[in-house]
Amino acid sequence: MTKLMEMEPYAFTDRSVAAVFAAYPETVQTKLFALRQLILETAYSVVGSEHVTETLKWGEPSYLCLTGSTVRMDWKPKSPAHYALYFHCQTTLVETFRELYRDELRFDGKRAVLFDIDRELPATIVAHCLELAFTYHQRKHLPLLGAFQEV
Repeated sequence: MTKLMEMEPYAFTDRSVAAVFAAYPETVQTKLFALRQLILETAYSVVGSEHVTETLKWGEPSYLCLTGSTVRMDWKPKSPAHYALYFHCQTTLVETFRELYRDELRFDGKRAVLFDIDRELPATIVAHCLELAFTYHQRKHLPLLGAFQEV
């Protein structure tokens, strides 16, 4: 296990999730740890740490909270140049992100936001997308998910 995996306050509580991270190539681990930290920081600030669960879904690190939609992330060897954040395809999340950030983000259909492995993560934009996802059930009736208003 690398030092990154043991860092507080984001130490792994689920060994199976830690094992998935440990299996990523080292260069990919750095990117995914940064994304994981952003996911957890955003989720904790929006819904509180006691309401966030980190687990595996379909073998991918996943983040669940009752107020929102599950968020997954992964890197796949068959597409080594990028990693992704996955969202439930039956929500309007990716559609909304595309409307808000079409020039800043890359998308894969209605289910994912893609990030180039050799580029900086647009943290402010991604944090906003995560906030919308983690509060989706409170926002789903609002135009653009109420992207620029508090719920």
